[in-house]
Amino acid sequence: MFFNIGNDQAEKRDVSTALSVIQSNTTAATFLASVSLTLCSLIGAWIANRSNIFFQSQLIYGDTSPNTISIKYICLLTCFLVAFSCFVQSARHFVHANYLISTPDSFIPVSSVEIAVIRGGDFWSLGLRALYFALDLLLWFFGPIPMFICSVVMVLVLLYLDSNSRPLHSNQSQGNQFQMAKRGGFN
Repeated sequence: MFFNIGNDQAEKRDVSTALSVIQSNTTAATFLASVSLTLCSLIGAWIANRSNIFFQSQLIYGDTSPNTISIKYICLLTCFLVAFSCFVQSARHFVHANYLISTPDSFIPVSSVEIAVIRGGDFWSLGLRALYFALDLLLWFFGPIPMFICSVVMVLVLLYLDSNSRPLHSNQSQGNQFQMAKRGGFN
């Protein structure tokens, strides 16, 4: 009897921690989706403005013809729209995982929650990659040289961020042990 009470408290603490982390990820994904959509609106307003006085500076190298500038705007707009879509999908999957975890008195498989969280994380990563690529495209407005330098730096940064030299911690799922304790399977 004492063991079951301890496991219930531990399980409630673990569930509240998981829900808190997922809620934080949902909030961040929603914020970045809003930022991406706002930047899309600004780019759309710039496209609608036909007086491209902003790009008549002597600091800009490369082609500044109206067709090239339009292509650059459309590429940047597309990149932000992809980021917006990815962040919305990320938030959707995190909300679904939150729903699965917080459903009372149901035996939802842990794998369903894992899949929702992994998909949310994958869309989060794709959204961030789209924003990183948007930075390269933004520097493309100033010419091919700044874009090339930013691309090289971005590859080095992503190589550092995406590489893992230490093995991951092998973590056992505690869900089965908690379910066994609830049913009185442990003595």
